Amino acid sequence: MELTFEATFDGEVFRPNEKIDLEPDTKVKVTVEEPKELKEPKKEKKLKLVEMPKKGKGEPYAFLKYLESVSIDAPPDYAKNIDDYLYGGKSLE
Repeated sequence: MELTFEATFDGEVFRPNEKIDLEPDTKVKVTVEEPKELKEPKKEKKLKLVEMPKKGKGEPYAFLKYLESVSIDAPPDYAKNIDDYLYGGKSLE
């Protein structure tokens, strides 16, 4: 027999939100799943746009400092093998 119902966890036990037709002390297997409306959507990282200073008036290496502040999820050899990752070819060494 398979039965799906909503319940509330009170810190000790799960209490069904509706009457369940089972005999007391019936052993059951419980699978817990959060309702979809309670799951938080995965937050996307947003890059901060900065205005680049005019030539000759900016801080040296400002763009490199900006790149260091951005966390990029990439393999450790990404920079060395960028051609392989971008084009599927051999990287220049």
